[in-house]
Amino acid sequence: MSKTEKNLREAFAGESQANRRYLAYAEKAEDEFFHGVAKLFRAVAAAETIHAHKHLRTLGGVKSTKENIQDALSGEIHEFKNMYPQMIADAKEEGNKSAEISFTYANAVEQIHAELYTKALEDPEKFPVKDYYVCKICGYTIADAPPEKCPVCGANPKAFFKVD
Repeated sequence: MSKTEKNLREAFAGESQANRRYLAYAEKAEDEFFHGVAKLFRAVAAAETIHAHKHLRTLGGVKSTKENIQDALSGEIHEFKNMYPQMIADAKEEGNKSAEISFTYANAVEQIHAELYTKALEDPEKFPVKDYYVCKICGYTIADAPPEKCPVCGANPKAFFKVD
């Protein structure tokens, strides 16, 4: 791997993490009624996304939609079959209940994401356009409408937001 490729990978990871971190900071600022600061965090997060996307495209990491679905599916399968089970076991062993719950929720939802990608991969051209709703507690993702109770974390429909 060349130095430039290594740098692009590192920059992609850093920009991606900054985006997520700044969005979390924006949410906290909103909770504390610092609306101007929240808006600033969201603006900079959007800029970090632009940087991350450019680095990923430069690396050749964005391919055809079918290849991108397959890549996403592979990642989700790895997470729920390998990554999260070990993390759950480690958290249990260390007695970190909060991390155990976080990993367990994510693990359950990654399986659902894999199912959604599997359906999309069957025929991307005929995959229907639907509204999706995501639980803000655990990330459970569902098409059409939120459930009466989140099957992963038990949250009520008010915990769901519609994805634009």
